[in-house]
Amino acid sequence: MRIKETIENIRATCNNYVDPDLVAIVIHDNYFMGSNNICELDQFDIKKQDTFEDRILKILKHENIFLNLGMYVFIPFINECDIYSSEDFNLKLTQEEFDKYANEKERFFGILIKKDSSDYIIGSCDLCGCSIDATFKEIEASDLDFFKKIKEIIDKKIIY
Repeated sequence: MRIKETIENIRATCNNYVDPDLVAIVIHDNYFMGSNNICELDQFDIKKQDTFEDRILKILKHENIFLNLGMYVFIPFINECDIYSSEDFNLKLTQEEFDKYANEKERFFGILIKKDSSDYIIGSCDLCGCSIDATFKEIEASDLDFFKKIKEIIDKKIIY
């Protein structure tokens, strides 16, 4: 994955689901959330004139970075999931999919780029990133439609 180009691509397609400056979140090694305001960080040798992408590349040498691609919310009484991204989807889930992936909270979905690498994990992060217990959670890969749709959205955004 070409990280800088991927970040530029994701930010360019941000629309109503996320502020382009909040597309990236620092995630510590224990998967708890760090800062969600990359533009205000001044450690990691970040300079005021650095671009957003350059800031992330500097942070990435020391921390994991989660890139938001949208959010999802489960509708339990009809076993559906609304996925809000640059394209919106509404998925009818099987009971197995619902049992496996359902969460009572709205969640951001995207990729966690592992620090000092271009390796990534598909996952989600709490929508209310300001809470002290906000965490990243890997979305377990499967052949189910929910995971396929998330992966399809991600594959369109990553630049190789």
